[in-house]
Amino acid sequence: MLFEVWAPHAERVGLHVDGRDRPMEPDPGRAGWWRAEAEAGPGTRYGFALDDGPPLPDPRSRRQPDGPEGLSAVVDHSRFRWERGWFGRPLPGAVLYELHIGTFTHEGTFDAAAEQLPHLAGLGITHVQLMPVCPFPGTHGWGYDGVAPWAVHEPYGGPEGLARFVDAAHGHGLGVVLDVVHNHLGPSGNHLPAFGPYFTDTHHTPWGAAVNLDAPGSDEVRAYFIGSALAWLRDFRLDGLRLDAVHALRDTRARHFLAELSGAVDALAARTGRPLFLIGESDLNDPRTTAPREAGGHGLHAQWNDDFHHALHTFLTGERQGYYADFAAEGPGALVKTLMGGFFHDGTHSAFRGRRHGSPLNTHTTPAHRLLGYAQTHDQVGNRAVGDRLSARLSPGLLACAAAVVLCAPFTPMLFMGEEWGARTPWQYFTDHQDPELAEAVRSGRRREFAAHGWAAGDVPDPQDPATRLRSCLDWRELEREPHRALLDWYRRLIALRRTEPALTDPTWSYTGLSSGSDGCFSFQRGPLRVLLNPGDRPVKTWLGPRTGEVTEVVAAWRRIELPGPDGMLRLPPETAAVLRCGSRQ
Repeated sequence: MLFEVWAPHAERVGLHVDGRDRPMEPDPGRAGWWRAEAEAGPGTRYGFALDDGPPLPDPRSRRQPDGPEGLSAVVDHSRFRWERGWFGRPLPGAVLYELHIGTFTHEGTFDAAAEQLPHLAGLGITHVQLMPVCPFPGTHGWGYDGVAPWAVHEPYGGPEGLARFVDAAHGHGLGVVLDVVHNHLGPSGNHLPAFGPYFTDTHHTPWGAAVNLDAPGSDEVRAYFIGSALAWLRDFRLDGLRLDAVHALRDTRARHFLAELSGAVDALAARTGRPLFLIGESDLNDPRTTAPREAGGHGLHAQWNDDFHHALHTFLTGERQGYYADFAAEGPGALVKTLMGGFFHDGTHSAFRGRRHGSPLNTHTTPAHRLLGYAQTHDQVGNRAVGDRLSARLSPGLLACAAAVVLCAPFTPMLFMGEEWGARTPWQYFTDHQDPELAEAVRSGRRREFAAHGWAAGDVPDPQDPATRLRSCLDWRELEREPHRALLDWYRRLIALRRTEPALTDPTWSYTGLSSGSDGCFSFQRGPLRVLLNPGDRPVKTWLGPRTGEVTEVVAAWRRIELPGPDGMLRLPPETAAVLRCGSRQ
């Protein structure tokens, strides 16, 4: 088979394959590339030696059976026997479910996770969104310190394990989205700088030197990451990618890397006949992220909307520290603003940043499904000192309120694993670094970070302690108990309602009414459905008013409620949410 590698600064490159060494020759058709033919098949170990140095793993390795520091192994994706045909599931109308393979089950493997797919299908989920699965040090970690962007973490099950999981998900009618990290590589096992100018000091990120997207040599670097993205979608039949922290992709070229990537993905979708999509995580509140390329945008198909999360979080919890301060100061008005226009910071002053931030979305040209709405994510739970979920401080009724807003808003909803039953297990930050100095740096750095917020060092979980990961594993036995069973039923009803009521997936930003009244009731109406929340600890009476029309049915309610009387007044119990069907008065 043909082995190739880009190493533009090397004077000599050797191929180490199956325990033997042979020289590689410069590719006459591609500057900086080296090539060699050798007998090899699936599982054959190999690496590349630069200028007589030790063999290093292939930058485009498809498998690292011995971890990031070991040799690469040949993979033949054509040998996998796909059992299910799959024509894809588009993003509009979707309900996403973010999960982490290593903690979704105690076993922490693709095969164990696949056994729980019937639960997700029964819940009404349309797409599973996997956190990163590229190889990283040790056995367990979040995955954002991966170092081989084309390979699959071996302890999870390697490339065949991922293919089995995707095939099983498709068999249940579920699409699969993968979280990929293009903005940095992990600190341990990253050999890319030895091969070429994959990074540049021209820009800096929180993780150090930036990925080289605009300096000399950047053509090949851009092709490297785009090729990786296309390989995930093509070889593993994935339906979409979530792009981590795209605001850290520093690029001054005329055509931004994201626009080039989205163009390549759209072209692949056209060739395969499957809908493929990209979801960006961006801190910029920049409408260009999802604006069409022909309109000067980057052409991503959707983006996470942390502003909606922050508004909903402060509305229900009252927290006001850090970046929550501006949202808490606005009260329920922050939630009203994000429901109406997506971004809270749309050019307004951000006290957390000490400057103005964001730009307004054009709601006339931007479909609401281009924003993802959520009450919890791996970031918003795991980046807290003890990884506490909303269930640790909110009643089941308030959790039901959060679900009603997320699943009845016009955004594409996303749940974080276990949210649907109010899981009480935390989701904490954990690592398994094999380098003792790096492990200690991570441990002490996290404790220093939270000491600034008043946390004692002993109260911040040790990321390197295996017990931290074990505490973060879902406890599936909770499903057999209350109030978890009732919450799960509530989520199922709301997701089913979203599937059967076209008004709830209408991409237009249209509401018959959207208010946070003085009576303590928060409400909005989409089509014939009126969503009402009483987050307070006392019952409230709210007047539905003549614009609502006659209330003909209580479609769903966390607590029992009665239809309003002739005066149009509705009594809403404390800490509850309800969805009503309204018709026209005769």
